[in-house]
Amino acid sequence: MKTQKLIIATLSLAFIGFFSTTANAQEIDTRLGVMLAYGTEIENIGIGANAEFGIADNLSISPSLIYYFPKTEGPIKVNWFEVNGNANYYFVNDGEFHVYGLAGLNYSSVKAKYDGAGYEELPGSYSASDGRFGLNLGAGAKMYISNSGIMPFAELKYVIIDGGQLVIAAGVKFNI
Repeated sequence: MKTQKLIIATLSLAFIGFFSTTANAQEIDTRLGVMLAYGTEIENIGIGANAEFGIADNLSISPSLIYYFPKTEGPIKVNWFEVNGNANYYFVNDGEFHVYGLAGLNYSSVKAKYDGAGYEELPGSYSASDGRFGLNLGAGAKMYISNSGIMPFAELKYVIIDGGQLVIAAGVKFNI
């Protein structure tokens, strides 16, 4: 038991030391951003926020959250949001223009609510919700605007999950 704890502690310190040394040596920026997104499965627009934390010259970690606007079809109202944790690998790092591939994890949550008021066939109210984990695969591009710290970006990703969803997003990131 003591040996396992010692090994875990040693690996943890090595992991933290490696990434803190890499991040400090590379002087990699941290960014926060906002975006608009469109999901093909929900067929609706959403708003989102994301961050980007550089961990090496061509690699960053990018968590994001997208909340799709509620959609109503007859007596059914659908709410959908997704949380993502992606790794971005930069293939093109050409001064002001950057192109990257992304891969990561996705959690999507859907809630459907039925309000049968005025519907004689099925009166009453019902609701159901579901959450699923999936994988993200995609690509993106961003461009620096002079020395302002503002970077417009666009991403295209496919969420591999039941029913799958293609997500097109565009927004702006800011250096912090």
